[in-house]
Amino acid sequence: MDACHYVAHFACRHNNLHHQSEDMTAYAFDHLVFIGRFQPFHLAHLQTVQIALQHSRKVILALGSAQPERNLKNPFLAQEREQMILSNFTEADQARIQFVHIIDVYNDVKWVKLVKERVASVTQLGQKIGLIGHFKDESSYYLQLFPEWEMLELDSLVGAISATPLREAYYRGEIQREFFPQGTIDFLQKFQSTAIYLQLQHKYQQQDTSNI
Repeated sequence: MDACHYVAHFACRHNNLHHQSEDMTAYAFDHLVFIGRFQPFHLAHLQTVQIALQHSRKVILALGSAQPERNLKNPFLAQEREQMILSNFTEADQARIQFVHIIDVYNDVKWVKLVKERVASVTQLGQKIGLIGHFKDESSYYLQLFPEWEMLELDSLVGAISATPLREAYYRGEIQREFFPQGTIDFLQKFQSTAIYLQLQHKYQQQDTSNI
């Protein structure tokens, strides 16, 4: 066996051992579902995903308001949010994060059905699925709509804050760095140079909540 084949053989064995080690890790869940709009992805979101990765083999981020439209409440498209979120994680963690897109459905029964269908599309029968979240206020009632999924409830989160004032500051030209991980900061800075950002700024100044 020459040196190149030896290195390749060693690397293959090392990778196999690494995967075996990952597979043997005792996780409480196969998949933990984290539902949110992540407009934008802030430190409390980051902490939640980090905790989920400690307890589950895979983490599914269900991106809400995933319809292809922009407005002051939802400035970033689903694919942009995926990019923003993943930029805050290592390649190893990125490989364990999955995304499903959830459009707005203003009916709890239909919305729950949609979420379950999307989650089912990336999971398998018999796998243990859980839900992770934090009951921050009355808007978190949706966490109680999935009784068949074991709840991993978080008591308190560092940097827990409503994203609304963060977006408003952003439209005024300010990135409140103390509330964001670095990947999000980089994304927001780059987005500020786009024509779309200028349109959103104008809508904010006019208090125009319609879509771009």
